Amino acid sequence: MSAAALADERLRLASETGTPCAPVRDLIGEVDLDEAYAVQSLGIDRRIAGGSRIVGRKIGLTSASVQAQFEVYTPDYGVLLDDMVAADREPLELSRFLQPRVEAEVAFVLGRDLDSPATHVADVLRATEFVLPAIEVVDSRIAGWDIRITDTIADNASSGAIVLGTVPRSLDGLDLAATGMSLDHDGEVVSTGSGAACLGSPVIAVAWLARALARHGRPLRAGEVVLSGALGPMVAVTGPGVYRARLDGLGEVHADFIDSRPEGALA
Repeated sequence: MSAAALADERLRLASETGTPCAPVRDLIGEVDLDEAYAVQSLGIDRRIAGGSRIVGRKIGLTSASVQAQFEVYTPDYGVLLDDMVAADREPLELSRFLQPRVEAEVAFVLGRDLDSPATHVADVLRATEFVLPAIEVVDSRIAGWDIRITDTIADNASSGAIVLGTVPRSLDGLDLAATGMSLDHDGEVVSTGSGAACLGSPVIAVAWLARALARHGRPLRAGEVVLSGALGPMVAVTGPGVYRARLDGLGEVHADFIDSRPEGALA
């Protein structure tokens, strides 16, 4: 079995058993990003074979604060599947996650393809049909979040779920770099930030993603959702409760975590 297949199997078992695993960098190394994306592709292909459908992409590690948390200093990307998407206030069962954390983001919904390896910000602005406030539930199959860049890429950029707001906003008149963000947990503010924390602007982040995907022959397509990256520090989810993200000019979105297990304990 190849190193990529062994890494994929380790991550699969962690996901299916609910038991975090050892890092996969011992199998694929710490610097070979192509090998890490090969592992990611194996996992996505397996989920598609099981009935899941690709609905978009996500950018990870765009915020300097998040990069510093994990000593990973380059963005990465992952795939969004239909079974990862929830609507505002839709209950999220904690048992589906291993080590969940949340972060507030701007979600772009594309009206046109972005398929050029030379995509720039004006292309992104023209291609965006509307934006939504979003909360990403970031999760890791790696025990203790002991990750480096190849670990998180292989693990589909540490994806868990996304919660999308339901009121679309046009980009006309919006300065996403200046967009302020506040994330609270049951009324207590736990994270703050702005669009400037996301590679300077969420628009810049989407342009980066479009170029990277086009170079790898997997361009962004009309209708896809793009999570553009964290606007501030991610926050650990320690139990049931509501996380509310407020984004200036975009409105609010709520991630409502519930725990229906009898003992009520977070795994």
